[in-house]
Amino acid sequence: MAETGNGVGAVVDEADVVVIGMGPGGEDVAARLARAGLSVVAVESRLVGGECPYFACVPTKMMVRATDALGEARRVPDLAGRAEVRPDWTPVADRIRDEATTGWEDEIAAQRFERTGGRLVRGVGRISAPGEVTVDGQVFRARRGIVLNPGTEPAVPPIDGLAGSPYWTNRDAVPTREVPGSLLVLGGGPVGLEFAQVFARFGSSVAVVEAQSRLLPAAEPEASEVITAALLAEGVQVRTGNGVEHVKHDDRFEVRLAGGDLLTAERLLVATGRRTDLRALGVGAVGLDERARTIPVDERMRAADGVWAIGDVTGRGAFTHTSMYQARIAAADILGQDGEPADYRAMPAVTFTDPEVASVGLTEAQARDAGIEVRTGSTRIQDSTRGWIHKAGNAGIIKLVADAGRGVLVGATVVAPAGGEIIGALAVAVHAEVPIPRLRGMIFAYPTFHRAIESALADLDA
Repeated sequence: MAETGNGVGAVVDEADVVVIGMGPGGEDVAARLARAGLSVVAVESRLVGGECPYFACVPTKMMVRATDALGEARRVPDLAGRAEVRPDWTPVADRIRDEATTGWEDEIAAQRFERTGGRLVRGVGRISAPGEVTVDGQVFRARRGIVLNPGTEPAVPPIDGLAGSPYWTNRDAVPTREVPGSLLVLGGGPVGLEFAQVFARFGSSVAVVEAQSRLLPAAEPEASEVITAALLAEGVQVRTGNGVEHVKHDDRFEVRLAGGDLLTAERLLVATGRRTDLRALGVGAVGLDERARTIPVDERMRAADGVWAIGDVTGRGAFTHTSMYQARIAAADILGQDGEPADYRAMPAVTFTDPEVASVGLTEAQARDAGIEVRTGSTRIQDSTRGWIHKAGNAGIIKLVADAGRGVLVGATVVAPAGGEIIGALAVAVHAEVPIPRLRGMIFAYPTFHRAIESALADLDA
């Protein structure tokens, strides 16, 4: 028997590295370290793979794919004749269950990790002392270090009457087998807007309530204007600048807004952000602030002596691609390799509405707050040749944010059909700090949506 850091006698297992949380980044870093020959214990209390493959990125994009098909079918009268659209949720639900999540079962993912030589331990892990993790009473001592990838939980605001009601989060909306007749979405961020459009196109009467003054409040104001207009055109109610005072549920939800208006719906979806309970994670045991929202890390993902953190908890965006990027850096540091330091200048993000809202780098406001000499250029997608050809569903913008002093782009936003693909070219420009004159000298294929970048570049000097 050995005395552990939490003062309880227990048999102590040892490993080189203990990874808490097997979301995409945790799974990647654990697999990298195990394949490199380290003994790795990976701890997961839910599903191996995390939120992304079961309740977020993958299944919701299957929903969006189906939704896009409906949206395009409804544009046939404007372009190609007549079409009758009868939405059916069953094939969408079946595909999510059978193809994306295998019935919300993670055996394939668990076996994939164990084949690397790592050990999977199911349970709730917390740091109980420096270099020590306790999982439901079982103690693991980490010789080299601990990697934290706890992910996040839906953040549910303390609204009177909400607790105890049968509200949805994304974890309830994804597995649903039925489209509600009416849906009220609390939160006008990416998650809320994607679900709002999905269910609206499948027949729900949808309203979105956002406490801030506009939808997608972190995005460029021009992007918010375009997506708000698109949702309103599809019959989605939009209530911005409205907090919620009270929620009541009998057979239906009744939601009273701060201004006194009463909204009712069959279902209520809470999409008001994400959170991590750092106290439950035990970060105080290694000197980190348990009351903080995130864990600060350096450019090698080091959070404390012998502790690395990756993913949502680092505050660099709740994106799978961020977590995977950080996993590569953390693994290299743990292995003593001379890997690249983290560089977030060209972090991309996409909201998969129709039109897609994509961004990279800084917004105009962020650049000005950083003291940059800002110059902007923009163009409307519908004014481009491809936008004119596309006709139905062609609303959008490209906005560029330049550092006038250095002559490079520091940010860009694209709202357009396939906006998430168009942003790729601009992400390269921001990441590589390509001089603006060199960008202007590029040849953009005609007639593509990408070619509108040329017009936005020209507007930088207008």
